[in-house]
Amino acid sequence: MASSHEIDYQIKGESIQIVEVELDPGETVIAEAGAMLFMEEGIQFETKMGDGSNPGQGLFDKLLSAGSRLITGESLFMTHFTNRGYKKAKAGFSAPYPGTVIPIDLATSRSNELIVQKDGFLCAAYGTKLSIVFNRKIGSGLVGGEGFILQKLQGDGKAFVHAGGTVIERTLNNETLRVDTGCVVAFESQIDFDVETSGSLRSMVFGGEGIFLATLRGTGKVWLQSMPIRKLVQALSPYGANRGKEGSSLLGSFLE
Repeated sequence: MASSHEIDYQIKGESIQIVEVELDPGETVIAEAGAMLFMEEGIQFETKMGDGSNPGQGLFDKLLSAGSRLITGESLFMTHFTNRGYKKAKAGFSAPYPGTVIPIDLATSRSNELIVQKDGFLCAAYGTKLSIVFNRKIGSGLVGGEGFILQKLQGDGKAFVHAGGTVIERTLNNETLRVDTGCVVAFESQIDFDVETSGSLRSMVFGGEGIFLATLRGTGKVWLQSMPIRKLVQALSPYGANRGKEGSSLLGSFLE
């Protein structure tokens, strides 16, 4: 795997953040399809099948990699933004829902790897490899995909992960941390990750914390989010456009 491009960046905003990447001539940043907010003159984009981390990769390997991305609900393609001009130029990227952008230098991570929730990746320096990780532990499969299908980022450059709400960074020192399954954003690859039942039957049914909890064990960094998209949708659902109008029609009476 080739060395990643060295890119400069700025995180802008507070509750709804974006990342602004500055590219030298010839530098490239890869991003999820649809993540681009703006790009200055000189930057050209190209949609490709794969992250470009292995230029010699054959068509079959590219199809296999792209097909695995479809399993996570992501696009089959990724967009490559390259500065083709003669001076520095910027491109901005944003996530599809409000939250925080986490900049992570993969060069400082153990084994240069990071495990990210399936919809957490935003963009990264060219040379970063993206792949899919299937958690083989039984508990992870029981939660319907949350914690079962994850993304792995590998490289030695900058990567940017999106989280909902406020981000908490924790460093575990041979410790165990139990977290709501949707609140795990990312963790270093040496951390042992599993999904386990939350306790007794009474706690699972009446405790309000759900049936399952994510368990993180070991030594390394963990990033958590306060408002995953699932919780945001649940919080906003009572305030939908038709809230309070159900009783004004015959159809509404059946919906009650």
